[in-house]
Amino acid sequence: FDERREDHLEFRPLDPWYRFHFDDGQQFDYRPGIEDTNDEIARFDKGDIKGYARLLKTSKAIFEVGFEKLADKPFTRFGSMLAQIPALLRLRSYRTVAGLVNSHIKHPLLRQAFSIHPLLVGGNPFTTTSIYALIHYLERQWGVFFCMGGTGKLVAELHNLLHRAGVNVELGVDIEQIEQQGQLVTGAVATDGRRFTARRVICNGDPPTVYRQMMPQERRRKKALPDSMTQYSMGLYVLFFGTRRSYEDVAHHTIWMGPRYRELLADIFDRKILADDFSLYLHRPTATDKSFAPDGCDSFYVLCPVPNLLGDVDWDVEGPALRDRIVAALGRTIMPDLEKTITEDFWMTPEDFLNDYRSMHGAGFSIAPLFIQSAWFRYHNRDPHISNLYFAAAGAHPGAGMPGVLCSAKVVERLIEEEERAHTGG
Repeated sequence: FDERREDHLEFRPLDPWYRFHFDDGQQFDYRPGIEDTNDEIARFDKGDIKGYARLLKTSKAIFEVGFEKLADKPFTRFGSMLAQIPALLRLRSYRTVAGLVNSHIKHPLLRQAFSIHPLLVGGNPFTTTSIYALIHYLERQWGVFFCMGGTGKLVAELHNLLHRAGVNVELGVDIEQIEQQGQLVTGAVATDGRRFTARRVICNGDPPTVYRQMMPQERRRKKALPDSMTQYSMGLYVLFFGTRRSYEDVAHHTIWMGPRYRELLADIFDRKILADDFSLYLHRPTATDKSFAPDGCDSFYVLCPVPNLLGDVDWDVEGPALRDRIVAALGRTIMPDLEKTITEDFWMTPEDFLNDYRSMHGAGFSIAPLFIQSAWFRYHNRDPHISNLYFAAAGAHPGAGMPGVLCSAKVVERLIEEEERAHTGG
């Protein structure tokens, strides 16, 4: 496009990156400076300073393979997966993130802080492959930023960029079916009856939903992974609210940890029950960008990991109840008198992720980031039987989260460029 991002968007660095609030009242600021982070670690256990250095060294080695060599490379052939097996074995990628962290960090609260990253992409730290420990080094390499104006501003500027380039973007269109002739897709049909013909179809929706609900049944073959063999990411309860006062002591990103860690995750991922306790991610954009609320006020959202819809939770009942419990817990700890200061609120449950985003089982991040559901074992970025159907999505390689999905788009771009060169002989 020959345009500069900084001409349209401002990415502002954060400090701290995250603030952890633990159940015993202690706090840990994870900061951009190594010495600052070491000072924070020393307040818990000085011995873990060396452990953290070892963890970062290991994370860098994983990053150099898992991100630089794998993240934006297609895994459409099993041979490409086999070629990486020796490197993955050397890195012991069959270990979990929690297992890796615990081998370097001894303090139980620091173990929690340094192993939560898989939750950012919908995975259980105690089952997610240690490939995802590369996030530690990724953050050290490039930092943690906030896009001024938020994700809405980022999306708006991408839309403007496409418009300037002559790309037509149709908003508010709900696709009902992807049409297929032989081994090619020919376009898509919207719920309002409109047909869109296409030389290629690139889906950013949930792959299992696309295959099960949008493809002609007689042509699906076995592209959708059987549910009995698939593990899905957790669900999300998302509470949005504004306050008539400003909570200046609350950081931009806060990880609010409950009394249980591994046991709570087992309730969410394995037993799929909604427990009485919880852990939370609290986002306060007004810590960095005052435009998110009127003067003297604040805006927030809370992510609460919950079971996906494979669990038996009545969200019509539990949605309002969980809202009250979250507000009460934050009010007792880091946000005094919260209930009295809230001006507006609303929430989303896994039911909304199912109905609004067509996420299979209401999962927040599509299929879980397990070793046996990664790279070639994940949904491919190009369908193995339909050569012009592509996926740039959380459920496709390399996985969920904004960096993952952007890498997924890069894989699709690479595949299409290779096909164009082969077609033109270039």
